[in-house]
Amino acid sequence: MQFIADAMLGRLARWLRFLGFDVLYFPDIPDHELVRIAREQNRRILTRDTRLVLRKGLSHPLLITANDPLEQLSEVLVHSKMKRVIPLSRCVKCNSPLAPINDKNEIADIVPEFVFLQHNDFLRCIECGKIYWKGTHPEKFKEKIRESIDKDG
Repeated sequence: MQFIADAMLGRLARWLRFLGFDVLYFPDIPDHELVRIAREQNRRILTRDTRLVLRKGLSHPLLITANDPLEQLSEVLVHSKMKRVIPLSRCVKCNSPLAPINDKNEIADIVPEFVFLQHNDFLRCIECGKIYWKGTHPEKFKEKIRESIDKDG
């Protein structure tokens, strides 16, 4: 499932990308452009704008009611009936796929020394070049998501 998030949902877009979802986000996009892209690319609109949800011809827009990004994430996962996620498969910055780095020595001067010494598996965004590794953040984040979803039902 592909999404496009309105200008009010930047943090939600990042969290969804972290989980591997294809989410377009433009911080200054006008509604008519958001709708055009959603239609052209068959993306589900995520929005906090009640007027946008009422527009005719949109394919199942999802009105996000929560203020907290984790609660927003829970809304998307529950309403979309998402059962499977692939964390660290998309860049949270630009939404492009991540690719494994076969030789970590390529990035020795890019990542902090401690990280380089402690980790062997790294990923790089194929578009913007951002480097990722599995530290403690993914597990803490997964636990927060589980708690949020359990709380919401």
